[in-house]
Amino acid sequence: MPITSLASRAASPLWLIAAVPFHALGQAGSPAPSPQPRTLSQITVTATRIDALAFDVPASIDRIEGDEARAGRAQTNISEMLGTVPGLQARDRQNYAQDVQISVRGFGARSTFGIRGVRLYVDGIPATLPDGQGQISHVDLGTIGRIEVLRGPFSALYGNSSGGVIQVFTEEGRGAPQVQFDVSAGSDGALRFGTKASGQSGGIGYVASISRFQTDGYREHSSAERNLGNLKLTTKPDDDSKVTLIANSLSLPQADDPLGLTRAQWAANPRGVDPSALAFNTRKAVHQTQLGLVYDRRVDAANALQLTTYLGRRTTVQYQSIPVATQANALHPGGVIDLGRDYRGADLRWTHQTRLLGAPLTLVGGVAYDDLNEQRRGFQNFSGATLGVTGALRRDEKNDVSNADQYLQGSWAFAPQWSLTAGLRHSQIRFRSRDQYIAGSNPDDSGSTRYSATLPVVGLMYAASREVHLFATAGRGFETPTLNEIAYRSGGGTGLNLGLQSSRSKSFEAGVKTRSAQLGELTAAVFATGTDDEIVTQTNVGGRSTFQNAGATRRNGLELGWSNDYFDNVRAQVAYSVLRARYADAFTTCAATPCTTPTQRIAAGNRIPGVAPASLFASLAWAPPLGWRAGAEMRYVGKVYANDANTDAAPAYAVAAAYAGYKLQEGPWEWSGLLRVDNLFDRRYAGSVIVNEGNGRFFEPAPGRTWLLAMSATRRF
Repeated sequence: MPITSLASRAASPLWLIAAVPFHALGQAGSPAPSPQPRTLSQITVTATRIDALAFDVPASIDRIEGDEARAGRAQTNISEMLGTVPGLQARDRQNYAQDVQISVRGFGARSTFGIRGVRLYVDGIPATLPDGQGQISHVDLGTIGRIEVLRGPFSALYGNSSGGVIQVFTEEGRGAPQVQFDVSAGSDGALRFGTKASGQSGGIGYVASISRFQTDGYREHSSAERNLGNLKLTTKPDDDSKVTLIANSLSLPQADDPLGLTRAQWAANPRGVDPSALAFNTRKAVHQTQLGLVYDRRVDAANALQLTTYLGRRTTVQYQSIPVATQANALHPGGVIDLGRDYRGADLRWTHQTRLLGAPLTLVGGVAYDDLNEQRRGFQNFSGATLGVTGALRRDEKNDVSNADQYLQGSWAFAPQWSLTAGLRHSQIRFRSRDQYIAGSNPDDSGSTRYSATLPVVGLMYAASREVHLFATAGRGFETPTLNEIAYRSGGGTGLNLGLQSSRSKSFEAGVKTRSAQLGELTAAVFATGTDDEIVTQTNVGGRSTFQNAGATRRNGLELGWSNDYFDNVRAQVAYSVLRARYADAFTTCAATPCTTPTQRIAAGNRIPGVAPASLFASLAWAPPLGWRAGAEMRYVGKVYANDANTDAAPAYAVAAAYAGYKLQEGPWEWSGLLRVDNLFDRRYAGSVIVNEGNGRFFEPAPGRTWLLAMSATRRF
């Protein structure tokens, strides 16, 4: 379907909100008089690896300031902070045993746990492992300095699973020392404590924070406890170099997993759980420690080097609700997953500034290597007649994944109004498995496989005027299966599904960026992405999902983002997205394992599940430096199909939130308080869906009306 037809089809009263800036643009010749014309701030981004003004980058990219993202929010999940980004869907699942669901332009939507299809970075260190699966739960939201979100073809310059790129940059310690204490309490027993110390002393900048969050959960069997510790040190040994040390610690000692609900269960009791969750005491425990080092060196006026290196360990133990009878199969790997993951990596980058044919040219080249060593064990989740405990060993293997990448890109302002940005990345990913559980009929399932791709990207920008820039970008991308997606074979055997191939995509986008003191900032983009060998679910029974390569998919859409400031202290924002994500080819799936005879046909034209066809976020905030402040938000999400067959879906919903607070300065102390109410009109809706859940338990209900009370105190020295 053409983009113009798609936009017309999605037209609604919601469209009018996003269309206001276009109408205003037509009236730019006679703006309303202003006694003091406001000058818009220049926003710099680094997500394309070349420092540039976001307005001058030929790509869809957004920057969210940390203070702005935290204002009026609970600081519990990063999904709170990403609503202002068009094309990005982030859902809080009210389930801390599973990660936040994040998808960008439909990539990552199939994920039922972890984040895949989207690359994640924190202070330049990958939070996405070499196989393409990531998580971002180790970030203390109270220390975020800014977030950059890159969408579209240029995301491919980050390699595997780059449907989009989310980069989090934490604060750096500067100025006089200060200490901050904060506490918040809210509905369903939510309680958060945090403290942060920052500043600069003896040439060393520091930011150190610890926080603790706990909740009883909105639903039964959904309590959780999470502890975070973060440290960032910066120093400049000389005028031409900078060293940054980052350390993180995450402890999730236990998070109960309420699982999803069927439609009937959801209608009867949205706070309830399936009986199997209680019988098997479904839950997860996660512990992670990570250390990273970034060294920046200015070699001379034209050359600079950056070396990033990191290492970490993450352990996960998860208890699932797999029936005892299913585990009786001698080849079944059990209902307890025990993962120990050690990971490490390095990225060496060179930046060179020169001129070509008299015009400025910036080149960036580098090599990256990342490595993951996984010890995967499976146990029965029962012992005798007792359920939900660690039983007999049923799986034991060592899995290794590594990637070796090389990249080169450049930006050339070849004419006064024109600039060209292009890049090339070559990625090679290796999977290897060594089976250590060979017993009885369980054979040796050791094996290995490799994936590789060369990804070109090119973008062109035309500055029609100081206020209007036009751009177009095209590129290729690819996505390998994750270790969890190749963990089980559809034929019912043991070992990894090493026959699963990577998917490959071609993307195009075109857009306009405008900015003026009267109209604010507006970005609009249309895009089209075609993917071959899409990775899709083949079976989902007995608590295990297996995957296969289907045919082609198509993702086409439109994105609008607008923001403006009024009267110095009032800010309005709108993010609107339309996305048509469909299977272009039919394929078949199985209702049982082993999958010898596919029984269900997925028709061409079916919508890709987990993707909303339209979404809207709008907010209005009044935030003077001191005194009273307040804000309101509205969010609309369209109907989301829950399975490939499109037989069930979460209905569309619209919810509203409001908050009010006060900030007071008394000598060296700064005090602030906040009261926030979410889901003001107490709507019943599904906050997320578990895609292709084998028991039909697709729905994860969102809470009704909830409240939050927060207070903080900052002491400056």
